Amino acid sequence: MINELDRIDWSSMSHAYGPAVEVPTWLRAMASPDPEVRDKAFNDFYSAAHHQGDVYPCTAASLPFLFAMADGAATPDRASIVQLLLSIGRESADRSDGLYYSPDGTESTAGADSLALIRERADIFISHSNDPDPFVRQPAIEGLGHFLEDADQAVALLRDRLSAERGIVERLLVIRTMADLALRLPAARSSATAWLDALARQATADPDIRLAALVHQSRCSPASIGADTVPTAISLLRQLTPAPKPEPRGKKCEAGPDACACAAEPATTTAQDVPPQLAAAFNDLERHNRVHAPTTDLLRRFHATLDARLPERTALLTEQLRSPDPATRYDAIRMAKNLITSWRGEHTDLVMLLTECLAPEDPYTAAAAAETLGSLTFVSEPAREALAAYIDANRATHGHDVWATPHPLRRRAHQEAVMALARLGDVRALPCLLTALDTGCDAWRAIQVAGHLSSAAEELVPRLARLLAEADLSKKWPETNTGALISALAALRHPAGLPALTHAVSAAARHEQWSTATSAVNALASFGPGAAPALMVIRPLADAEDVNLRAAAAAAVWELGRNAAESVPRLEVLLDSHCNRNAADTLGRIGPPAQTALPRLRELLDAGYEWTRVHAAAALWDIGGEAEADVVVQTLLAAWEKNDATANHVLACLDRMGPAAATALPRIQAELALPRRGGRFKSVSNDAEVQRLCRDILARLSCP
Repeated sequence: MINELDRIDWSSMSHAYGPAVEVPTWLRAMASPDPEVRDKAFNDFYSAAHHQGDVYPCTAASLPFLFAMADGAATPDRASIVQLLLSIGRESADRSDGLYYSPDGTESTAGADSLALIRERADIFISHSNDPDPFVRQPAIEGLGHFLEDADQAVALLRDRLSAERGIVERLLVIRTMADLALRLPAARSSATAWLDALARQATADPDIRLAALVHQSRCSPASIGADTVPTAISLLRQLTPAPKPEPRGKKCEAGPDACACAAEPATTTAQDVPPQLAAAFNDLERHNRVHAPTTDLLRRFHATLDARLPERTALLTEQLRSPDPATRYDAIRMAKNLITSWRGEHTDLVMLLTECLAPEDPYTAAAAAETLGSLTFVSEPAREALAAYIDANRATHGHDVWATPHPLRRRAHQEAVMALARLGDVRALPCLLTALDTGCDAWRAIQVAGHLSSAAEELVPRLARLLAEADLSKKWPETNTGALISALAALRHPAGLPALTHAVSAAARHEQWSTATSAVNALASFGPGAAPALMVIRPLADAEDVNLRAAAAAAVWELGRNAAESVPRLEVLLDSHCNRNAADTLGRIGPPAQTALPRLRELLDAGYEWTRVHAAAALWDIGGEAEADVVVQTLLAAWEKNDATANHVLACLDRMGPAAATALPRIQAELALPRRGGRFKSVSNDAEVQRLCRDILARLSCP
């Protein structure tokens, strides 16, 4: 079959990056005896011919050859072939209801064609589900649930497969696939859910099997979730992770005090020219995708099924985070974060459970817990003392320079805890940050959080200003710390930072580093009239080549000089640029002296983009006042309804409007009643602001 590859006109088809002429080369290489050649071929195919799950005509044309290789006894890596067939079929099924276009813009039926062919050849998954190689069986088992059309046959095959399998991975996969089948084929729903229910109740079955059956039966029938469902799941989880037997008195851990109780951190190497921030981001991505416990996927699906049942989910997470199994505890950290970041409510108990993971003897887990607490600043206040205690314990045990310890696990855990404490504005993080800034060891991490310690500005700003002054802005790509330094100095807003920021503006503009210059101008604008000496540098930039820099300079001229006659004409011109939202905001801060901009702002209320309408409406109120109230409220509410991400801006304006915003009360009350987080990016901080503004407006308008 592979010899027929050249009979297909691959050049007439495209993949994600152009003509599909390389596809036959990749298919041949998948059968190579050289593992490196095979791996490269699979990577290339996934990257281009199955890019991000897309299914192109060349993907569909590859299927007969993939089927042949899957059936070929001499194929060296049949597991990867069957996995690729599963992925193509699964993605085709997920996208089969929507219209798909090829890269050249033509309508494509490749997904539907691929799905039809894979279902027609579903026998391949039946045969390979009995393969002696578990890595071949695993994707084949999934294929039984995705592609068999005979419901009775599929149920019977999966039921028999559970009896035949001995590995925990395969057994859990069979149960999950049975649920997937029930959800896909209505004809399989009754028999599949009955089997799952019976399995969950079978007292003689292993606890992992019963737990999986319980979870997946709940997936199939959410209405059947009762008061005993989660307690039963917790009981089964306890059976799966019994408390370890105590060590004999006097016996020490052979692994040593710094061994990870969950898993060793894989060694990482960083290319010499790769910025540490970028290397850390890739390491974080790799770490994010790790799964440590065999029950993790199962429990994630259970949480997704429980959805808004927050008390039950909190009880389950409590059990997970207190599990005697380190792997279960570690994987529960991200699940706890997902719940807190997605749902409003009182999460103090979960936050405190996360602090229990700050164990010095397990820096791998402690780092994950500290990182999560650092990302939950607006709800992690109860963790303050635990973070400080963890940091103090590290410094007492490992020395005051533990920030720079060569031990990678301990170093990351300590730094994440320091950063989390700094984000709470706690000066107990300061000594470690100063160590970083003075030695240069992972200074980029300290710079990220320095702006939160306003009470320590006297010590931080000179160091940050020195680093900014040393930045080489003549390079084509500015140093990665430059933007963070500018942001930190803007947040601290200490006069000692003004010379460095002013110099950064001049140097960046001179070297046409427009983005850096814009950031530095915005930072100076945040100082207000206190940065007036910088006007001599900023004024000429109001005519800069780059429109973003022009807009920033025009806004800064107002913030520093407070001369409406000078600023308004330039800002009005910018209302016709892509920087119109920034210009509208500045005009709004100028207020009534910017009345000449009102006609253009009224026109922008009909703009096609809701963000433009929101900023124009807010400026209209700030300049025109009561006379504009009705149209402003109407515009703001319409934009909020269309795009929840505008909530923070909308509510900030409604808050300024006072009684004139009374007609918005029903929408504000409805927002507070929502269980899920809202606001821009639906982040914890933005949602906290949304809730605060809603309550402030309600309280003000409810007063007699």
